[in-house]
Amino acid sequence: MDLTQGTTQEKVKKSKKTMMWFAMISMAMVFAGLTSAYVVSKSRKDWATDLVFPQVFIYSVLVIIASSVTFHLVKKAIEKDNRKLATLLLLSTLMLGIVFISMQFEGFSDMIRQGYHFTGPTSTIVTTFMFVIVVTHLAHIFGGIIMLLVVIYNHFKQKYKRGETLGLELGAMYWHFVDFLWVYLFLFLFFVK
Repeated sequence: MDLTQGTTQEKVKKSKKTMMWFAMISMAMVFAGLTSAYVVSKSRKDWATDLVFPQVFIYSVLVIIASSVTFHLVKKAIEKDNRKLATLLLLSTLMLGIVFISMQFEGFSDMIRQGYHFTGPTSTIVTTFMFVIVVTHLAHIFGGIIMLLVVIYNHFKQKYKRGETLGLELGAMYWHFVDFLWVYLFLFLFFVK
């Protein structure tokens, strides 16, 4: 991608998207490190294998994928100048994000009901890793919720129009990334026991 070609507006757009890619790559590296440490730690003698994976985490995958679909459709609605549909889709994405967060907390509650805690005598290295990985992802989802609120605010201020959707595009890049990240983390935690 040549950042030196085009108008000033095109250069700004390219540079902001490049910065978002760098941010996403650095986030991916954090999770690559966490999942690598998880794999390496599997050889420990205190590795617990009797943890029942919370069912709600399975359903949360469907919720997060649905939120990606609704966010993807927002730009299409704006390009067709359908503001009402774009508003509905943005609010749906926000609601699905909030439902996802509540499902994560329900998953934590399920683990605690099973007798597994983050720290203390009933914790294991497995549960500690699960809590750290999921909480770290939740922090990124909270960032995504803040980003969604900014996008919704800008949408109501009518900042997005056909051909002028940079903020929306950057928000969608981030949201799709954290959604994909949860699908990866779910599959990793579900299958690598």
